[in-house]
Formats: sequence, C-alpha cells, structure tokens
Amino acid sequence: MSTPRFLELPPGVRRIDVPTALGTVAALRALPAAGGHDRQPALLVPGLTGSKEDFIALLQTLAQAGRPVVAIDLPGQYESPAPADLAGYGTAWLGRFVAALAEALDEGPVHLLGHSYGGLVSREAVLADPSPFLSLALMSSGPSAVPSAGRVSNAEQLIAFLRPDPSPDRLRLLWERYLDAPSRSAGLSAEIQGFLQARMVANSPGALVRMCEEILSAPDRTGELGAVDLPRLVLYGENDDAWPPEVQAVMAEELSARKVVVPGAAHSPNVEAPETTARALTVFWDAVETPERGG
Repeated sequence: MSTPRFLELPPGVRRIDVPTALGTVAALRALPAAGGHDRQPALLVPGLTGSKEDFIALLQTLAQAGRPVVAIDLPGQYESPAPADLAGYGTAWLGRFVAALAEALDEGPVHLLGHSYGGLVSREAVLADPSPFLSLALMSSGPSAVPSAGRVSNAEQLIAFLRPDPSPDRLRLLWERYLDAPSRSAGLSAEIQGFLQARMVANSPGALVRMCEEILSAPDRTGELGAVDLPRLVLYGENDDAWPPEVQAVMAEELSARKVVVPGAAHSPNVEAPETTARALTVFWDAVETPERGG
C-alpha cells in the first residue's frame, strides 16, 4: 500500500466532500496560493488499498502551477462510503463514478490521473466516455491484471480471508493478524502507523474483495484505449515491483503516450519522488493545454 510520509495538509489544501449523481466522495482539494487559476483541474485516483492522502506530497506543488487539484478516496475506500448495493460494484462501475465526479466538479474537462489499480479505474472512465477529460495519466499501472507474484499473493490472501465474512470485525482481524506487525517493523511514526490502521479498517470489506478480484483478472484493453483521442502519459518508478517497468514501457509505446521513468522510485512515485513526479505531471498537463504554435 502507498504510505504517505506526512499527514499535515499543506497550505491551500483542505478536506471536502463532493456530491455526485452516484454518491458522495471524500476528497482533498488544493488551490493555487493566489486564489485564482488559469489552468484546468486535475483529478487524482488512488490505488486499491490507498486513499487521497497518498497524494498529499504532490498537491501543493501541482496547485502552484496554476490549477486546482482534487485527490479522492474511491467509493468503498477510507472516508468515501461504498454504494449500498455492491452487486454491480467493480472497476467499470468505479470508472463511471469517476466520470460522474469529473462532471460534478463543474470546472470543464479535467486531467485524470490513476495510480496502480486507480489506473485501471481511470482507463474504464475514459473508455466509457472521454468527454469529461482533457488527458489521461497512468502512474505505476499496467495494461491488465497485476503480474507480480507478491502482489498476486497478497490479493489472493485478502480475498480468502474476507470473502467468507466481509464484515468490519473481520477487517480489523485482518489488520491485527497480518498487517500490524509489518507496519510496526517498518520504522513508521506512530501517527503514520495509526493512520494506516484507521484507513484499512475503514474500508468497505466487500468493496475491497471486489477490487482485489478485479486487479487479478483485468483484461488488456490497451488497443481500445489507444483508439481514444486523448493525450496520454505513462509514468512509473524505475524499480516498480507491481507491473514490471518493461511492461509499462511497452504499454506506453502501444498507446503512443509520453513516458516518464522516475529514478529511484518504485511503485509509488507520488510518495517516493514527489517533486520529480509533480514536475513531470505539470509539464505534461501544461503541454496538453498549450496549443502548438506553427511556423
């Protein structure tokens, strides 16, 4: 899971709730320090066990470039409630939710970024209806189901543990039995460790199971995505341990996407190299918004 290195909100960042046609979502919203802005907004979608806090280190830098930025918890994650009926819940439904959220922001088309599983969700949003979006950035996300043996094993174990009893009590037991000791041995501060526990046990267990099932079975839709007329960026750490860097490089080529490899980063460049990541995103987004000058 992405582990933020700090939780204090930077200047210009505040916690909000955004109502949409499909439900309310918890978010962090960052605005340029001067108050006004002349760039289109960006919408940031976290990974499977992540949350809006994964992007804290990016938000102020991105906003300083002159654009509002919104980072969210997906429905069923942390502070965003899951839908009452999970029968249709999954990557496709979450993609429709992201599109509805982009419309609800009511600031024109947005730049969409998806991290890890959030990239699969963002892909679905764009394939369903690209009109709410100016561009698509896939960060540490691959073309199909996650291939890393360790990541596959973690998802399978979570499914096996929660599926028979997808209850909050079972989720708390999951933390206590399997996640507490590793978090304590990682040298994290008490504040960050407490946050990781609170975030995990606040998830919807049923939603978490569905997301795990889908990250293990997602088909390759690169060809379909490449046919969508939308600027694309593929950004990943040189040491990514979820989707291999070479797999993401091939995907970028097949998508005719701009490619950025973040030195020294692994699966969470947003945490491991936030300034490099923010700079790469800003360069990409600004280029999308700036018409090419002829002659």
